[in-house]
Amino acid sequence: MTPLDAWVLGMVEGITEYLPVSSTGHLIITSWLLGLDRTEAQRAAVGDFEIIIQGGAILAVLGLYRARVAQMARGTLARAGVRGLGAEDDMRAGWTVARNVMIAFVPSAALGFAAKDWIKGNLFNPAAVVAALAVGGVAMLAMAPWQARRLQSPGMPIERMTAGHALFVGLMQCLALWPGTSRSFATILGGLLIGLGGVAAAEFSFLLGLVTLTAASGYSALKIVKAGETDMFLAEIGGWLPLACGLLVSWASAALAVDFLVRYLGKHTLALFGWWRLAVAGAVLAASWFLGLTLSP
Repeated sequence: MTPLDAWVLGMVEGITEYLPVSSTGHLIITSWLLGLDRTEAQRAAVGDFEIIIQGGAILAVLGLYRARVAQMARGTLARAGVRGLGAEDDMRAGWTVARNVMIAFVPSAALGFAAKDWIKGNLFNPAAVVAALAVGGVAMLAMAPWQARRLQSPGMPIERMTAGHALFVGLMQCLALWPGTSRSFATILGGLLIGLGGVAAAEFSFLLGLVTLTAASGYSALKIVKAGETDMFLAEIGGWLPLACGLLVSWASAALAVDFLVRYLGKHTLALFGWWRLAVAGAVLAASWFLGLTLSP
């Protein structure tokens, strides 16, 4: 992997991580087009690289939503008995959001851990991604009229979510274990279905992403270190420079993407992203046809 490859992967990761188009799916397709999946060892290293550079996207949301994250932390401490951290209503709201984010995190974390080997062995390939992109694109276009009617109402704020609401969004996030589905799409749709407005659904998706992506990135990094494979991993990806490039570009592009999505969902449906997904699926099929590339593993 060259620094340019890492720059491209970081850009794809940052732009697509929080947009409802599937970062994992786009990364699988991009690494396939760049020829970074030719051997089993290379494919495994690039897969870990793509998960680790999610750290850049995590930092982007942490910076943009630092006030909300601080409120969640103070609310959790207040719940544990610490006093003098702020107004009671503010602490209650912070604890409610923090609790709900953790509840929503559990289903996909448990299922993903239990089925990780099967998922990687059967779904981490361009063919599975194209199918998920197409199905998700059709679903977005089909739900656009319903979502357009929902835009007339501000919807429920995330502070009013119940534990049951959070569990439902968490179960929806499990759909994103199929690469190409999009974690952001699944959680935003879950939020809309329980009555959140578009902006609130996006915010909860971002906050849930902080926990989910941190767990995934941390797990991949810890797995490499514990196995004593750090040198091997760095050799496969070309050293520290590509890793640094990927993280930096991921952070910058994710910050721009999050800002765009929040402003966009306040006034528009997800139809644009539905067309995007269908266009990408079509482009990949066309590329495989004309270039003689194999979609299946």
